Amino acid sequence: MDRIERLAHFAVIVIGVVALFTALNAVESVFAPLALALVAGVVLSPVSDFGERLGLPPVVGALVSLFLTLLLLAILGAALQPIIARMMQEAPKIWSDMQDTLAFFQQMLAGFSDLKDDVSQALAPQAQAAEGEPGMALPSVTDALLLAPAFAAQLLIFAGALFFFLMTRQDIYDWAARRLSEPTERAQTARRLRDAERLVSRYFLTITVINIGLGIMTAVALQLLGLPGAALWGLVACLLNFVLYLGPALVAVALVFAGVAAFDGGYSLLPAAAFVTLNAMEGQFVTPALVGRHTEVNPLLVFLALVFGIWLWGPIGGIVAIPLLLWVIQLNTVASPVRAAKPA
Repeated sequence: MDRIERLAHFAVIVIGVVALFTALNAVESVFAPLALALVAGVVLSPVSDFGERLGLPPVVGALVSLFLTLLLLAILGAALQPIIARMMQEAPKIWSDMQDTLAFFQQMLAGFSDLKDDVSQALAPQAQAAEGEPGMALPSVTDALLLAPAFAAQLLIFAGALFFFLMTRQDIYDWAARRLSEPTERAQTARRLRDAERLVSRYFLTITVINIGLGIMTAVALQLLGLPGAALWGLVACLLNFVLYLGPALVAVALVFAGVAAFDGGYSLLPAAAFVTLNAMEGQFVTPALVGRHTEVNPLLVFLALVFGIWLWGPIGGIVAIPLLLWVIQLNTVASPVRAAKPA
């Protein structure tokens, strides 16, 4: 009977976890900006702490952090606009060059009649699209206007959650300490919660510095290769490197298309090869040396967190997955000694 009760308890937990993730996925438009605001608040906590050390009220530090965040987002949006416009202008040439590449592989498979027929049928609609028939629809001005209110609402949720978290985070930690520990352990638990916040903030800031360095090196390498917009590609490499595994893969694929649009022959693959080489050096040598072993996490946990984050909330989930994972691990280390202190 005890075994049946344990299995039933385990089944309830599994159903609860599935229901939780399904609900989070369904309310992505609300919880995704909230999670991003929480991560941004943890990262920006040193700014608020610095303001408090100067004797400023918490609301001032929260306002300064919010202003810096919104300013950074505006600068990034303005910087990325040219490369998006250039990619849209180069889309016809990229498509034509990719058609030549597909035709080359089709000729290689000419000896296999069955495969040849399948490939010909698969490529026929694409060839028609290259000749002028409608292919993938690009967003129009009307689509942008329809999406603007939803984007504005998410930005408002992000800004409000970030501001109030930074202004009241000490109260939040004190409240959590009262719920997690006995009265004699509350001060120590609150201090450990703040230590966990500083660890995650230090990790994210270190990764930011590493990604900036990767972006600079990528821009220099692409400039030496003669790829147009090398500086903007460096910015893209810096930003997408925050999304582990998937981000660098997307940059490499995008650089293949950019190389096909800018160069001919095997030289077109050099931009992607240069980035992959730099990214491998960063991942194998630079990040382990600067981040340190005290923030190392099992790679399987990192991969699973990334998969769930992207599944739940897309790119935003990929960005917040690793910082949230680190924070949960640190909170678990905080809760463990508390549980041990309670009487059996």
